[in-house]
Amino acid sequence: MEDEENIEEELLLVESQLNGLQDKIKTLLDQQEELYERQAQLKAMLEISKTSRDASNSAPSVALEDWSGKFSWDSQADDTRFNVFGISSYRSNQREIINSIMSGKDVLVIMAAGGGKSLCYQLPAVLRDGITLVVSPLLSLIQDQVMGLAALGIPAHMLTSTTNKEIEKFIYKALEKGEGELKILYVTPEKISKSKRFMSKLEKCHHAGRLSLVAIDEAHCCSQWGHDFRPDYKNLGILKIQFPSVPMIALTATATSKVQMDLIEMLHIPRSVKFVSTVNRPNLFYRVYEKSSVGKVVIDEIANFISESYPNNESGIVYCFSRKECEQVAKELRGRGISADYYHADMDVVAREKVHMRWSKSKSQVIVGTVAFGMGINKPDVRFVVHHSLSKSMETYYQESGRAGRDGLPSECVLYYRPGDVPRQSSMVFYENCGLQNLYDIARYCQSKKNCRRGAFFQHFGEAVQECNVSCRNV
Repeated sequence: MEDEENIEEELLLVESQLNGLQDKIKTLLDQQEELYERQAQLKAMLEISKTSRDASNSAPSVALEDWSGKFSWDSQADDTRFNVFGISSYRSNQREIINSIMSGKDVLVIMAAGGGKSLCYQLPAVLRDGITLVVSPLLSLIQDQVMGLAALGIPAHMLTSTTNKEIEKFIYKALEKGEGELKILYVTPEKISKSKRFMSKLEKCHHAGRLSLVAIDEAHCCSQWGHDFRPDYKNLGILKIQFPSVPMIALTATATSKVQMDLIEMLHIPRSVKFVSTVNRPNLFYRVYEKSSVGKVVIDEIANFISESYPNNESGIVYCFSRKECEQVAKELRGRGISADYYHADMDVVAREKVHMRWSKSKSQVIVGTVAFGMGINKPDVRFVVHHSLSKSMETYYQESGRAGRDGLPSECVLYYRPGDVPRQSSMVFYENCGLQNLYDIARYCQSKKNCRRGAFFQHFGEAVQECNVSCRNV
């Protein structure tokens, strides 16, 4: 009896000590989170300070001009915007960007997803005489853009590995001899770096005075510090070297100050006019949910979220880690009554385009994809973006989640997180510059239980923190 009492007393003591340790651990974790937050703030401040100093020391000064003023093309631009593109008014910075391009300036545009980057080069392409060359990283993005322009009656084509011989012949004739109607030509960066024939035709187009503008879309792919670095993007500086008189516009939704400096140097546009819009997307609602280790439970939760929150077939995207996972998740969602197709780079080109078209026309509700799907996709009514798996960085997550709500209406960005997803991603980013650090940043974002989700984006991109207005789960 006495032994039992002694054991119970010791058990109470141990439990008391454990509770005390738990309180200390919680306090230390809170302190760690505060220190990480302050560390991110200080790093951003230091980076901005260094960038400003480097820019003032090395870059030629560019006279400040009022790009919102009156210009000779205003009436024609307004008419084209309204009657060709069907857009009633400009969004923030669009008019100023278009005016600077029409004035023959090189331009760097940092604009959040849904801000209207495409119009910034498509409208000048229509207004200016000649052909606009657009370099874009993904076939799905190029197909989407060409399809949209064709519907507006704008002569646009793409020259990629999927282009048939007849269209290729037409494009080369348009470049070399000015035959046929062609206003906007989309290519991948590989076409610039690996096709001597194409570059030869482009040079002839330029010598004849028919190359009017060069647009580099998703320009962050140029920089080794960017989250989607593509080696062939490194070679795009050749376009400014060979065609120095042709204005260039580089556009991206995400670029830290370091990436911005990298882009200016790599693309040889030191005197470019820079437009940086806020990263804030006030219509997006951010949430992070704890992810079950049981795969079917996660699918159940995603299916319930979609069917309960969006019962009227509103469009959405579900991002997965691997191609195999995409196929499995799409199958599981269909088994739960959700109209879902998968999309990844291993699919046949025709099959990918068919899936893309079905979703674009709202004949299927959900696309389950890898990062091969979505960059710049011009579908305005995506109501939700769900991440079945962890993104590899804050930039990647911002870009992917930002495909929701491009029409400005309320939309949800939901990420399912468990610590076990971190090692899986680490094997993919290990050899990238700052890859592991970027991964740890997004992991901290997921693990935070008290800091504003939206505020994390402001801090990461070095922007002054704005009010969240209760649009994330942690507020």
